[in-house]
Amino acid sequence: STLPPGTILTPHPGEMARLVGVSPADIQANRLGIAQSKAAEWDAIVVLKGAHTIVASPDHIAVIIPFATDALAKAGTGDVLAGCIVGLLAQGMDPFDAAVAGAYVHGLSGQLAGQEMSARSAVASDIVRAIPLALTAVGL
Repeated sequence: STLPPGTILTPHPGEMARLVGVSPADIQANRLGIAQSKAAEWDAIVVLKGAHTIVASPDHIAVIIPFATDALAKAGTGDVLAGCIVGLLAQGMDPFDAAVAGAYVHGLSGQLAGQEMSARSAVASDIVRAIPLALTAVGL
């Protein structure tokens, strides 16, 4: 792979479909398998976004994040996810652990924001405002 060690990719299903050369429906039909195989092939951590985001490592470890909320299906929320992950990396966390913890905090933040208001009306800035609550809840 030409990617540096510890690279973290955060595609949504449409982006992953373009990277792999299949349809988004094909990605959705085999999210776990594709995330795991591409993480190994690309020697990178793959965070396949969507309901129940999948975080896959090059050594075939995968974690399914237990959140599915409309609050995260908005423009800008992927940038919030990347910020959560990079913030943990900047504090010295291992890349895979940062991807898992960042995705979990992001998902929990979306759930918390959705509880405060309608999940459909929440936007990326609402997710950002919920991050401190989510970090406290998970002890980070």
